[in-house]
This record gives sequence, structure tokens and C-alpha cells, in this order.
Amino acid sequence: MAPDGGERSVADRRLEIDRISKRYGDVVALREMTFDVRAGELFGFVGSNGAGKTTTMRIALGVLAADAGEVRWDGRPVTLRTRRHIGYMPEERGLYPKMKVGEQLIYLARLHGLSAVAAERAMGEWTERLGVGGRVGDEVQKLSLGNQQRVQLAAALVHNPTILVLDEPFSGLDPVAVDVMSKVLKDKASDGVPVVFSSHQLDLVERLCDRVGIVRSGQMVACDRVDALRDTGAVRLVVDVPQARNGWADGLAGVTVKERAGTKTVLELADGADDQAVLRAALATGPVAEFSRRRPSLAELFRSVVSEGVAA
Repeated sequence: MAPDGGERSVADRRLEIDRISKRYGDVVALREMTFDVRAGELFGFVGSNGAGKTTTMRIALGVLAADAGEVRWDGRPVTLRTRRHIGYMPEERGLYPKMKVGEQLIYLARLHGLSAVAAERAMGEWTERLGVGGRVGDEVQKLSLGNQQRVQLAAALVHNPTILVLDEPFSGLDPVAVDVMSKVLKDKASDGVPVVFSSHQLDLVERLCDRVGIVRSGQMVACDRVDALRDTGAVRLVVDVPQARNGWADGLAGVTVKERAGTKTVLELADGADDQAVLRAALATGPVAEFSRRRPSLAELFRSVVSEGVAA
């Protein structure tokens, strides 16, 4: 039921982080952090080290208490009962190194309320799907780091959570493992599960996520669809002028040379700069083999947002 007494559709269900603040002495870790993760959505949570991502996730899980603000699921404050249905993958990992993989996953599933039969079935399904089905009798400490990562994801999934919160799930994985984990996360989102994960691999975030939140100094400074965020970046032109000499674009109003590679030049245009003036300058050098706009990548946009904070 919705808070007003009406029915709430699955599509309306969301995890809400509402004005969360957290301070450690004189250090402000979070300052009114606010965003939501919708049912069936992959949400990328990105920021520099120390920006507040892990603190936010720990507060959502109840590992830490917020000084102010509220975490809600489906319109209601998150409680211990709610948290039993969250699948959490901590950055520092949380597996027992000397415990066998299968026993550990069954144990964790039972802690989340599954019966012995259901827990064993779920353990088998997830270890097979994540490519570690042949290692269920091994101690975790005897696995490679990549396989430990796969088991850690299985631990977050084994109880069939309704929310997934993953802190750097792709760290240390080889390309094959990245593909396996990406498919699992996309499939969970397709099942209607809200999935939020942090990562420093911005090309992967750009490829996978429906929306992205960029965090700086404990605050959400940009949050939108990837395409919408990229559209907010400065306009860049790629110009290929085979006969031009270096410096052909110098002096053009509002134009900055960002890169040169062979005969190609990447230019950044300030607001109001005339791209036609750039084209005329390029044509004055001879034939123009390419003249195209390029939207900034998420990585370029991230660097721009973070550098703005440093400059401030």
C-alpha cells in the first residue's frame, strides 16, 4: 500500500536517500546526500576516493547511523526487516576466509530466512551461474581474487534480495568475469530490482547504467541519465585538416585546443562560440576530411565536475 492508502505499483517502488548527513568530528562525510534508485534501474554511484559513496551505502544498510536525513524503501523508512531483503556487497568484502564456499553461502542464506532446502538450492544456482560451481568445497582463501569476487556477489544474491547495493563490484575482475557480473546485474534489474553500485570504471558505468550520480565532497553534484549528463558537457569538435599546420585554430574566439593526434584536432567550444567560424578557419587550410561534434564521455564529464570542486 502507498502511504496515502492507495496501491503502489512495482514501477513506483524505489530506494530513497533523503538529505543524509554524516560528520566525523570536524570532517563532514556527507552533506544532505539525496538521490533515489528506482525499481528495475541500474544506478551508477561515482566519485573520487573519500567522496562519501561507501558512507552512504553503509547508512542505507544500517551499518552506520546518519546524523540527519532518512533512508526509505517503497515510501517507508528502512527498518531491520527491510534490510533483510537487501543484497549488499561491501568494498572491503566480508567473507570468512577459512570457511568453504558452499557452506558459507548456505549459512548466509539461512541468516536471511531461507529454509535449509531453499538455501542449498540457491547456493547451487548462483555458484553455477557465476562460474564457481566447481569450487563450492574450497575455502574462500584458496580462491583467486576474481573468484572471491564472484563468491561475494553470490553472497549478495543468494537470498533473492529485492534491492541490491554493491560497493565496487567490478574491482579486480578480468574481462570475462566483468561480462558475467554485468549480465547478472542487468538481469536483476530486468526483474524489477533496483540496483545501485559504485565503481571507478567509468566506461563500464556509462555502458551499463540507466542513471548516474556524481558525488563530490559528500554531496550529489550531478544526477541524471547518462545521455543527459553527457549533453551538459562542453561542445567538442573533431576536425581533420590534412594540410593544416599546427596553430591553425589559435586565436578563434571561445575555442580551446584540447588534443592533437596526427592531422586531427579536438577543439572545445565555450558557450556562444561559433562553430561555423571554426569550419571557415579549417577550410582556409585546405580540404577538411572530418568536421564532427563529439559529446564528452562520462570519464571526461567526471573529471570536469571534480576539477570544478578542486578549483573552488
